[in-house]
Amino acid sequence: MEMSSATSRTEARSDTPSKLQQISSASSKKGVRRYLWSFWVLLGPGFLAALADNDAGGVISYTATGVQFGIGLFVPLVLCLAALTFTVQEMSMRLSAVTQEGISRLAQRRYGNFWGFYHVATLALENLLTLITEFIGMSAGLGMLGIPMWIADLLCLIFVISFVVFTGYFTKERIALVIGGLNVVFLVVAGMTHPSLHALGRAFATWNVPTSLRGDVIWFVIATVGNAIAPWMIFFQGSGAIDKGVSARELRFGRIDTAFGCIMQVVIAAAIIVCGASLYGHLHNVTSLGPSDIIGGLQHTVGRLGATLFGIGLFDAGFLASITVSLSSSWSIAELFGWSKSLNDKVRQAPKFYAIYAGSLVIAAAAILIPHLPLNFISIVAQVIGGVLMTPLLIFLVLMTSDKKLMGPYRTRWWGRIWGWAMVGLLIALTLATVTQTVLQA
Repeated sequence: MEMSSATSRTEARSDTPSKLQQISSASSKKGVRRYLWSFWVLLGPGFLAALADNDAGGVISYTATGVQFGIGLFVPLVLCLAALTFTVQEMSMRLSAVTQEGISRLAQRRYGNFWGFYHVATLALENLLTLITEFIGMSAGLGMLGIPMWIADLLCLIFVISFVVFTGYFTKERIALVIGGLNVVFLVVAGMTHPSLHALGRAFATWNVPTSLRGDVIWFVIATVGNAIAPWMIFFQGSGAIDKGVSARELRFGRIDTAFGCIMQVVIAAAIIVCGASLYGHLHNVTSLGPSDIIGGLQHTVGRLGATLFGIGLFDAGFLASITVSLSSSWSIAELFGWSKSLNDKVRQAPKFYAIYAGSLVIAAAAILIPHLPLNFISIVAQVIGGVLMTPLLIFLVLMTSDKKLMGPYRTRWWGRIWGWAMVGLLIALTLATVTQTVLQA
């Protein structure tokens, strides 16, 4: 079936206010309060996708980087990654807003059934493995309160599944935003470490790495840049933009949402590295650090309160990521098979959509209770699958957003295509390097 042009789709909707416009115009607030309300309304998929990238696994990875290298190279490096994340996420948002179709469905229609099912199958498997790491992080966070592992695991499962009982996309999105906002605890803990302003300034001026550690720096650079973007983020933002009601007319709002999320993501990631840097020289065997090791170490540097706040942040990071990762699977699978897939639907109206959401969470929660679970192996497999999925996904993303027939006046301009291909080339090279490194270490 041939797709209609983006121009005709926009014209067909020109007289109908979008859901986003309807919600925004519903406010009776005036002046500054109205602007704040509008900003609160436009925040959504872009902010959540970016912030959830600092998931439990990412928190541990960034902390380990700080433990290994101090502030040095990695605080300024991670701040520079906002442009990379924005480039990819903006393409995802724009593609879905203009076409009103998710990436899995578009790939199937334009490139054949194989690519549609390939993207969904690999995404579902990688997301399931990722969810296992999220439950480990959440359970470790609750463990700070003295809760036994299996009870913490069960509580985490109940918390995340209960997200679906609330009514309407807007309500669910606001709840997720509040959860994401709790990431500010990492900024608080970073401040409690009393980082040296002179050391931070020197890091930006020199991007220095201790001479004795330069042999290991390449792997950590690859891991840090690789953490900037994940396949589920692309699927989540695209489908979330559609569910929210973002259309071609709201691209400006979608870009603000995405940009704000990307900036906040790297700022918080830098704060987490600063937290880890407070343990520089105090913890060893960095590659095998777990949540309990990090939290225990922080008790000696920032005290019980700081360690508890870090544990809360770790739980919160896993909580938000569990919601967004599960939803990316649910949206993509439901769209590919033509099932009901809106968060505005109740469970009885979209049973298959919510079954995928809850089922993936139950499997992940049960998996971490398996004795002697090979967590390092699971992490390696997730990275390899993510690399296999990421390469064609990025290529399709640039091709489709540059297609005049598909995107009409909203296609990527020539300078944007050059920049997009450069970013895609960088991510593909880093993905291949990550896959190669992890396979060699296996």
